[in-house]
Formats: sequence, structure tokens, C-alpha cells
Amino acid sequence: MSKIKASHILVKKRSEADRLLKEIQGGTDFADIARKSSICSSSKKGGSLGFFTRGKMVKEFEKAAFSLAKGELSEVVKTEFGYHIIKRTG
Repeated sequence: MSKIKASHILVKKRSEADRLLKEIQGGTDFADIARKSSICSSSKKGGSLGFFTRGKMVKEFEKAAFSLAKGELSEVVKTEFGYHIIKRTG
């Protein structure tokens, strides 16, 4: 597959990412948490990054995002920017 669609939540601390992941797994809406907690500018769009191809994101993020099935959540992913929770949406 050459491109996927995903959303993410980016935070600075691992402990915060772990807490938010538990909230999402417990049924809290991903986009609501992204709007409230993510430090990425995508937070305004509920964390949506739209469609992207390989080579457009940092290595760790890309590897996690492309390994997900549609609708699936990642574990916490560490990159140079902080800690991400990724949801593949398309």
C-alpha cells in the first residue's frame, strides 16, 4: 500500500501518553482527546494527519502507522518530537 490515512496524539511525557491511551481504550473518543491534549497543530482537526506516503514521517512513526490495520490503535510510539498514539483511519 502506498498511502494511508491516520490521526495521532502527541504529548511530551510517556506517563501522559500511557494515561491517554488507557482512556481511549476505555471508550473515550480519540478525536476529543486529541483536541484537548495533543501538542501537535493537527489537534484542531482531532489529530487527523490526512493521507501520507512512506518517507513523509519520521521513521518510528511511519513504521508504527503502516503496521496498523484500519481502525487500529498503536501502542505509545517515541520519536524526537515526543510520544505519539496513532490511529489508522484509512
